[in-house]
Amino acid sequence: MEPTGRDYTVSKTDEQWREELSADEYAVLREAGTERPFVGEYTDTTTEGVYACRACGAELFTSQTKFESHCGWPSFYTPLAGDSVEYLQDDSLPGRPRVEVRCASCGSHLGHVFEGEGYETPTDQRYCINSIAMTLRPSA
Repeated sequence: MEPTGRDYTVSKTDEQWREELSADEYAVLREAGTERPFVGEYTDTTTEGVYACRACGAELFTSQTKFESHCGWPSFYTPLAGDSVEYLQDDSLPGRPRVEVRCASCGSHLGHVFEGEGYETPTDQRYCINSIAMTLRPSA
């Protein structure tokens, strides 16, 4: 991943992340990979609760902002709080600039946010987030 030059509240070495995360988790969270569509644990989940960063546990999204976008990954229309995620310009796909979404606490890659693609949401946005990048804490 490209360093942001930012100090995170949760900061670990690559070796420490590799010890704590599975190979698949590391590939997505620390190397900005993407899980295959329609296979993620939370793609079709309707359980109420809070979605947290799998790497550091920071709260990111709620089930109340999750919606079915039929894109193959869990989709949300806004993060839990404005400062829970950070955004980076992603020009890795020629001719298709995107905005990467990372955890603001540890810098882990979560997915991408798309705007103005006809989403019928209050924000007209779709946060397309990898299931493997999150854990769901069900409401009591």
